Amino acid sequence: MSERKLRHGWTTGACATAATKAAYTALLTGAFPDPVGITLPRGQTPTFALTDSRLGEQEAMAAITKDAGDDPDVTHGAVVRATVRPAAPGSGVSFRAGPGVGTITKPGLPLPVGEPAINPVPRQMMREVVAEVAAAHDGTGDVEVEVSVDGGAEIAEKTWNPRLGIVGGLSILGTTGIVIPYSCSAWIDSIRRGVDVARALGYRHVGAATGSTSEQTVMRLHGLPEDAMLDMGDFAGAVLTYLRRHPIPRLTLGGGIAKFVKLGFGHLDLHSKRSQVDLPALADVAAQEGAPASLVEEIRTANTALDALQRSQAAGFDLGGLVAHRARAAALDVLRGAPVEVDVVVIDRAGTIVGRA
Repeated sequence: MSERKLRHGWTTGACATAATKAAYTALLTGAFPDPVGITLPRGQTPTFALTDSRLGEQEAMAAITKDAGDDPDVTHGAVVRATVRPAAPGSGVSFRAGPGVGTITKPGLPLPVGEPAINPVPRQMMREVVAEVAAAHDGTGDVEVEVSVDGGAEIAEKTWNPRLGIVGGLSILGTTGIVIPYSCSAWIDSIRRGVDVARALGYRHVGAATGSTSEQTVMRLHGLPEDAMLDMGDFAGAVLTYLRRHPIPRLTLGGGIAKFVKLGFGHLDLHSKRSQVDLPALADVAAQEGAPASLVEEIRTANTALDALQRSQAAGFDLGGLVAHRARAAALDVLRGAPVEVDVVVIDRAGTIVGRA
């Protein structure tokens, strides 16, 4: 039996665009289209059912519940609202952050400080539907669009927005309008925006860690502030390839031994579903570095990388240091000569440093 194909979903930007089209149509005609159809940047034409709508004398509001498909998106099920109001003649389309949508407070993001966190592509999509509706119903196209997300401030605490300097709520995102299941595009975008913010703030040293324990270790070790830390998680490749194009003078990588064993063997996605710890290969490397034959066999047959580390520590062999050096070499390979100095910190589960390079 073939596996079920994963279902695509829609970005917050696509939902906000559809809500804007429905609201502006109602403002001009007195009736909300439901469902409402839009055209995405790559030509797809989805339709969206309205969750809520309200028409007043000088404004109209339409709401759409975000469907992220089969992606484990933190905003799946969120209600995205667009309220459209007439604006001064010749003013065009302006944007306001309503409740649950963040505001930019740090430089380095695609929008200036003080602007609503409605990204450039969703803004362009909303401008296009405003122009479309205005042409169809004899409108001026001069409107203020306020985008809000029910419970967005609380949802945003589960994202990297606070660290990126986006306060008060979520970002309205999306470059294609489509959420591809398990593409992790939002996470990778956050990594890139983290680099952009660090560069704009003038940081010359950033850290990237596989988890919260290693992140705290790196921050304490080097005195790095929170906004100098990149939310790498399992996406080492995303950090390194972006820094290759947008370098920062120094990078500290921090993580557990299992993740960095994988990095040392060239895996750039460190998730357990997408790469595995190769203990026999690690044993061969340990043998090349002078580990006694008995320990080599113990590493080869160990239950986990941590088990191999503990056995090596008992034998007086610096497996953690070996793993750190290999991870650093792999990172430098990806950086391809970019002006980024790299150091690596390997920890155990308690946060104790067990290897450095």
